[in-house]
Amino acid sequence: MSLGMEQVAERKGTPSRLPSSVARLLSPLLPPLTALLIAAVVGDILILTYGQSPADVFKLLIEGTWGNAYGLGQVIYKATTLTFTGLSVALALRAGLFNIGAEGQLAMGGFCAALVGLIVPVGTPAVIAIPLCLAGAALGGAGVASVPGYLKARFGASEVIVTIMVNLITLAFLNWVIATKLNVAESLHTAEIHAGAVPRVSSMVEAFRGSAANFVLIVALAAAAYAWWYLFRTRAGYDLRAVGLQPEAAEYGGVKVGSVWLRAMLMAGALAGLGGTNYVLGYKQYYEEGFAAGAGFLGIAVALVGRNHPVGVVIAALLFATLSQGGLAVNAVVPKQMVDVLTAVVIIAVATSVPEVQRLLKGARRGGES
Repeated sequence: MSLGMEQVAERKGTPSRLPSSVARLLSPLLPPLTALLIAAVVGDILILTYGQSPADVFKLLIEGTWGNAYGLGQVIYKATTLTFTGLSVALALRAGLFNIGAEGQLAMGGFCAALVGLIVPVGTPAVIAIPLCLAGAALGGAGVASVPGYLKARFGASEVIVTIMVNLITLAFLNWVIATKLNVAESLHTAEIHAGAVPRVSSMVEAFRGSAANFVLIVALAAAAYAWWYLFRTRAGYDLRAVGLQPEAAEYGGVKVGSVWLRAMLMAGALAGLGGTNYVLGYKQYYEEGFAAGAGFLGIAVALVGRNHPVGVVIAALLFATLSQGGLAVNAVVPKQMVDVLTAVVIIAVATSVPEVQRLLKGARRGGES
């Protein structure tokens, strides 16, 4: 009888109901996939205006990224940094804070990692030197984030304005230090670190030779796993999300909102700071002025596309890394700026399409639980 009713419902056009577990799984996956589909359609139109075949251009993009080991390695390398900065912005947003300072936190984290690597004696075992450098990066990023965090918690200052100002101060300070104190002659980078270098993936997989992919990737995935556990499996994470949704209600419930804001900014800064190790420890083994190259600001887009969920952030980081590397791969056929346009389209697509997707998922989840 129940089977017959389901068949009648299907004939009447009643939408099928997803189990709540499936809906929860799809929640972080659908937004970036939806945005990618919309970007693909817009990309087709742009490619046709240049008189090229969309199929040929997208084939070239895939072959230049996921279609060969070098391209895949470059995607992994870029996605590693974006995962850190995306997690940084996402965690702060969960607390109701807009962290615009990931760029400065990323740079300070890379600088502190290099500084520790220069201070540590030559020959220090990797099992000691690498954690020390990672800790230095996290502390450096958290130190920069502590300023807007404290001012927000103590005086209610706008974290958007403060993080922007701290960005400028941090980057200017680091540029001055490198240009006048720690640079190698006729360069804008430090000397190579004595210890703490992270091996590249090519040291174990020969096919990745030449790419910048390295095992800081493992740290990024561990950070994403920790962020998920902290946000959704701990009381502190529950308090953080409660403050992000309604700070007044959370405070009425006994949550110390100022403490949560400060803790969220410190954690966000530490995550962004760890992103600097991808370049400093895993790629060049030295700090270089301007190495961040907008990765901190792009982390905002990664967080938004990933819907502030750690799983979604990892997927969104891969998406933006693919577009970035793909722009180099298709540059001989169409302008690289076309990929920049597609990146903007992805962000706009998420802003417009995701609310509809989320409502559908919520409805399916309610149906599955009924």
